[in-house]
Amino acid sequence: MSSPETPTAAGAARSAAAPAPADRAARRAVTVFPVLVIAAGVVGLLLPDTFSGFGPDVPYLLGLVMFCMGLTMSLDDFKGVARRPWAVLLGLVAHYVIMPGLGWLVAHLLHLTPTLAAGVILVGCAPSGTASNVVTYLARGDVALSVSVATVSTVLAPLLTPPLTLLLAGQYLPVDAGSMVTDILKTVLLPVVAGLAVRLAAGRYVGRVLGAMPWLSSLAIAAIVTVVVAGSAHALKSAALTVLLAVVIHNGCGLALGYGCGRLARLGRPSSRAMAFEVGMQNSGLAASLATAHFSPLAALPAAVFSVWHNVSGAVVAAWMARRETRGTGAAGAAGRA
Repeated sequence: MSSPETPTAAGAARSAAAPAPADRAARRAVTVFPVLVIAAGVVGLLLPDTFSGFGPDVPYLLGLVMFCMGLTMSLDDFKGVARRPWAVLLGLVAHYVIMPGLGWLVAHLLHLTPTLAAGVILVGCAPSGTASNVVTYLARGDVALSVSVATVSTVLAPLLTPPLTLLLAGQYLPVDAGSMVTDILKTVLLPVVAGLAVRLAAGRYVGRVLGAMPWLSSLAIAAIVTVVVAGSAHALKSAALTVLLAVVIHNGCGLALGYGCGRLARLGRPSSRAMAFEVGMQNSGLAASLATAHFSPLAALPAAVFSVWHNVSGAVVAAWMARRETRGTGAAGAAGRA
C-alpha cells in the first residue's frame, strides 16, 4: 500500500552515495514487506469475523503511516522541488494523468463490476507510494527527483485525488468528493505535517527512533490489509484473479509509461527510472482507506492486492535496471582501459 509504505526506508534512500548497510536495509525492506502483507491477507481471509469489524480503524492506521512519513521528511525535500521545478512538474502531471487514466481503461476493458472498477480507479488517483523512493535507490535512479515528486504528489492529494475519482469513478458509484477531501486532509496531510513539525522541533531525539519507523509502518499497513481482506473475504474467491490481472496491467503499464515519459523529455536514464516508479507505484494504503470509508470493503480489495504487487514488481524492475547499469558501467570502464 504505499510502500513498503515504509517511509524511513525512503530516508535511507535519500543518500545517493549511501553505504552498503543502507543498501542492505533498503533491499530487506522491499523483500520483507510483501511477505508480511501476504501473511496479513491470509489472516484476514481465514479469520474474517475476527477482523472485519475493524473497518472504522483503517483511517487511524493510515494516519500513523503518514505521521511516520512526516518524521522522515526534511526541508531539503521541498528545496529539491525548487531546484528542478520542470522535472518535478513533469513527474506530477505524468502521475496524476497516466495512473487515473489507466485505472479507468483497465476497469473498462476488463468489464469490472462497479465496485471493483471504482476501487481500481481510486488506486490510480492516489498519490505516489513512499516505496517508490526505495526502489528508485535500488535501481540507481535519481532519488532526489523521486523524493520531490512523491512529496508534492502527497501534499496535493487533497486537491487532486477527490475530483479525479469523481470524474472517472462517478459513472460506477456515487462519489462524495467533498467528504473525500476532508478525509485526505485528516488522514494524510495533517499527519505528515505533524510528523515534519516533530522532526524539525526534536530532530535529535527523532533520529534515535527512525530505525523502528519502517517496521511500525509495515505493521500498520499489514493491519490495514488484514481488515480489508476480512471485509471482502466472502467475495475474494470469485474476484481474486480478476483483481490481480487488473493490478498487474495497471502497475506494469504505469511503470513503462512513466519511464517512457522521462525518456521523451530527455531527463536522462537515472531520472527516467525515478519517473517510472513515481508513476507506477501508488499510496495504496490511502486508496484502501478511502475505498473502505466511501465505497465498501470489496472496493478496497484492488488496493490491498496493489500493495503487495507493486512492491514485488518494483523490486524486480529495480534489480533489472541496476544490473543493466552495472553492465553498462563495466563495459565503459573496459573500453576506457583498452
